[in-house]
Amino acid sequence: MAQSIFETVDDLYEKMVKTRRYLHQYPELSFQETETAKYIADTYESLGIPYEKNIGGNGVIATIEGGKPGRTVALRADFDALPIQEQNEHLPFHSKNEGVMHACGHDGHTAELLGLAEAVWQHKEDLPGTLVLLHQHAEEFTPGGAKPIIDSGALNHVEAVFGTHLWTNTDYGTIEVSKGAFMAGADAFEITIKGKGGHGAQPHQTKDAIVIASDVVASLQQIVSRRIDPLRTAVVTVGTIEAGTAFNVIADSAKLTGTVRTFETDVQNTIREEMERIVKGIAEAAGAEYEFTYNKGYPPVINHEKEASLILEEAGEADPSLITKEVEPSMAGEDFAYYLEEKPGAFYFTGAKIPDHAYPHHHPKFDFDERAMLHGAKTLLQAYFSYQRQPR
Repeated sequence: MAQSIFETVDDLYEKMVKTRRYLHQYPELSFQETETAKYIADTYESLGIPYEKNIGGNGVIATIEGGKPGRTVALRADFDALPIQEQNEHLPFHSKNEGVMHACGHDGHTAELLGLAEAVWQHKEDLPGTLVLLHQHAEEFTPGGAKPIIDSGALNHVEAVFGTHLWTNTDYGTIEVSKGAFMAGADAFEITIKGKGGHGAQPHQTKDAIVIASDVVASLQQIVSRRIDPLRTAVVTVGTIEAGTAFNVIADSAKLTGTVRTFETDVQNTIREEMERIVKGIAEAAGAEYEFTYNKGYPPVINHEKEASLILEEAGEADPSLITKEVEPSMAGEDFAYYLEEKPGAFYFTGAKIPDHAYPHHHPKFDFDERAMLHGAKTLLQAYFSYQRQPR
């Protein structure tokens, strides 16, 4: 009996691990991933799989045409890293690039898609339709890599797109998805308070930027609690405060940066308007000046119901041990949202928690259960086959 494509994926697990660990040692920041892109392209070259590079920047897209008629479906993996100094010195494959780390699992995403591609290539005559293997750069940093890839026209012929994220908040062996809003829109803001500095012993002669900024931080927290319908979800977070030069000097300026997370445009607009109203009012009341910048980031990830249902109902066909769950949305952001604005599809989480090393994404000790790469590869492949069975 001929080996199934899923069994071939299993056989390639050790190769996936080797790929992931190599990429983990040599991470590259968003829009700077030239060597990673070359590694991906060289892998396809060695396998004989047709590919194109420099798509929308550093993107790489490979294409496998099956031997049977069918639909054209894209599977996506991202491959950029973060500006974090890794603290996993116990790992023999920890980052060799100072101050840069794969702290979100993108090395695993790349490894699982390359493994999936090799398995499919070995079974291409039995493949229905066309598989598009989308390796995307710059997910971590806006404006991201998804939009320029779309704008390049490289996906115009694609009928659907699926993606998954190795997720260490979720137990190994569990697949999570929602039939609608799945991840939040992620915006960023910057507020600068311009006061009047002076001696710490003579506050009456100053306009203390730190005190003013503190009032702003406290008041911003009232937007979600008092200006947004409690049945609608939103987050306003101040992530940094930069002010002051010495213990006995009153700061003349203070800069705040943070993020806003929403699922709906009208909520997003209300928060932006309320933020500026608060900042303006507090600054003027204190006799200070201000600057307010609000940058809209990635839109929310809104899964298409039919495609998300395929994940929920059929992912287990790839591996009977998997548990699939429909879950509430996450407030994290992802530029996979842009693909779903253009094409039917779904994005989902593949559980990858290491119970005794459960550090969150973007943490300097982040790591994931490498066995989850098999689940990611198999469920993506199953999504491809499931979509082939859908009526046009």
